Amino acid sequence: MAATDDQPNSSFLPDLCSTRAVLVVVVVAELMALVINLVATYYSDFSMGRLAITSLFVQWVGLTSAALVCQLRSRLNRVAVVLLVVIDTLVFSVVATLVMGWVTGSLVPGTLWSWEIAVNGLIAAIIAGLVMRYFYVQEQLRQKGQAELQARIQALQSRIRPHFLFNSMNIIASLIAVDPDAAEKVVEDLSVLFRASLKNIGNEATLEEELELCRRYIHIEQLRMGERLQVEWDIRVEAKTVMIPLLTLQPLLENAIYHGIQPLTAGGVVTIRALAENGDLVLSVSNPKPEGGGHHQGNRMALENIRHRLEALYGDEVAVESRPQQKEYEIEIRYPLQ
Repeated sequence: MAATDDQPNSSFLPDLCSTRAVLVVVVVAELMALVINLVATYYSDFSMGRLAITSLFVQWVGLTSAALVCQLRSRLNRVAVVLLVVIDTLVFSVVATLVMGWVTGSLVPGTLWSWEIAVNGLIAAIIAGLVMRYFYVQEQLRQKGQAELQARIQALQSRIRPHFLFNSMNIIASLIAVDPDAAEKVVEDLSVLFRASLKNIGNEATLEEELELCRRYIHIEQLRMGERLQVEWDIRVEAKTVMIPLLTLQPLLENAIYHGIQPLTAGGVVTIRALAENGDLVLSVSNPKPEGGGHHQGNRMALENIRHRLEALYGDEVAVESRPQQKEYEIEIRYPLQ
């Protein structure tokens, strides 16, 4: 069921418990205090004392409101946040009135409400409402962008090249009469690859599972290409524990075979590497580069697909690079080990 304003839905609220968030609150509160005092100069001279008092009041309201939202974030919706900020502002306005009245000796017993307190509450409601609307719109845009990204990546991920499917069907047909067991193994390999391609893009698997998909793909291609296709494995991490987005290496391996090995009469060697370096997982796939071969729109699409998927999972610390050399083409993926 979709969340409504009366139901707790805090996904749009930023995490105000972090040090960075507190710093942002302090800076924004101080800028707001400065704006209030600059507006006041239309009616009276600028006063550092008034700026200091206003800054103290706004900072207290901002920091206490942030602390309350931090503690109650999972129970709040947009309306509740606005009400919380308004109540906090009114409470501190009353406290400030009492303190200033006591310091100046102008406190009148029984009068804890004034027009200034009401104005403070109204200002707090307007600002909190605008801020909540901003956060809500940002979250909606983020979700929309995420949905579009997932749809695009799912379409790319789910697409298996027709030539590979046709070749696999031909291999199966040719093996049924002469080697039924091998034909059955190809069917099994093909079904595993299809099943993996239809899984959700957010699914992670162990590196060992991803390498097993690669082995199944290679097994099918080697039945077609024979000894022209050679594969070297250089795995220097614990493949059973390292996590990787499903179908990260297999599309690169498919491109390496299709664009690097297939055009060469003598074939060549595809090298798959995985190692840990400075807290990052480094994956690479390299293959021989055919002469005059523009390595191709297909690889660029695969790289963009993988880059978007990794960034959605691991953020901006992801690096996906292609390194074309004179006789070899290499693609390297690097992202933080979890």
